[in-house]
Amino acid sequence: MNDDLGIGLEAVDEPRPNYRARRVAAVVIVLVLVAALAIGAIGIVRGADGLRNLFGSPADYSGAGSGSVVVEVHDGDTLSRIGERLQHAGVVESVGAFTAAADANTKAGLIGPGFYRLHKHMKATLALSLMLNPSSLVADRVTVTEGMRMDAILLALSSKAHISLQSLKSAAADPVALGVPAWGRGHSLEGFLFPATYDFPPNTTAVQSLTAMVHRFNQAASSLDLVAQATAAHMTPYDVLTLASIVQREGRLDADFPTIAQVFRNRLARGMTLGSDATLYYIKPLGYGTLTASDLRIDSPYNTRLHKGLPPTPIVSPGELAIRAVLHPTVGDYLYFVTIDKAGHAAFARTDAEFQKLVAQSRRNGVR
Repeated sequence: MNDDLGIGLEAVDEPRPNYRARRVAAVVIVLVLVAALAIGAIGIVRGADGLRNLFGSPADYSGAGSGSVVVEVHDGDTLSRIGERLQHAGVVESVGAFTAAADANTKAGLIGPGFYRLHKHMKATLALSLMLNPSSLVADRVTVTEGMRMDAILLALSSKAHISLQSLKSAAADPVALGVPAWGRGHSLEGFLFPATYDFPPNTTAVQSLTAMVHRFNQAASSLDLVAQATAAHMTPYDVLTLASIVQREGRLDADFPTIAQVFRNRLARGMTLGSDATLYYIKPLGYGTLTASDLRIDSPYNTRLHKGLPPTPIVSPGELAIRAVLHPTVGDYLYFVTIDKAGHAAFARTDAEFQKLVAQSRRNGVR
């Protein structure tokens, strides 16, 4: 700058901005913000334990623990959520310890919903290992086999699931509350407790257990398209269920079900009695022995030797194969059948004379 005014000013160079320093500072600020956001995200997702894990090992117990505690894992729980449940129950010391153990174990994702019996104050890796052991699952397993009567099912529930028999009987008296289909309303619960294996968590009630079985029946009925298929067969769904229960009890081998169903449907169509001893057993106590001559003369709607048509209710819980057999029987004109050998095979006849020959053969084979 020139001192054109002659006042003694000297030329001074103006300082140039340090753009490099500014860029470095901006980068540092951005990195700090990113780090802060990352730490905040960890804090939100994994809480304080996650933050501790970021800067050091998370708190963890050192042993196998002691005592007993049951922890429920819900469907859809993440490993972090499971860790929170375990920490809240006093099983692990921190969520971070559990998630670290889970991250290091490729099988951790196999932990499914259910109730797990664990210990208090467990090392996280040991808690994880125990949860992966099926023995830690707490459930009362009840198996309902095809052909079980309702009274037998209630006894099994009472024994295996530790539910009072009286509460089960009370719940069974209200099938509508248990979810039976609309076409099943006004009927007893017999036949609607679907054969399957059920795992009931602790403290399952009578209503919950029976509802689960009816729900499983409804699933099977839907998959079989029972209502529409019954209409196509010129039967009501309840009649299909009732006849399927008889097929279930009379047949010993699944492969014979469709032809046994043919026999019964042919007899119904011709106005003949079903002649099934299985229906008569329904009014007898569980485990009743061989029917006597006087039993065969009992005047009961369940005595299908004397009374035409179907009995008033199903006599057992049939499985899908028996229901399907009634809906889709084999085509033919068989009217009789008998178990012909000790392996359980059935033989079929069109006339009473043919049937009597089969009965004699069955006796020679030591079946009857």
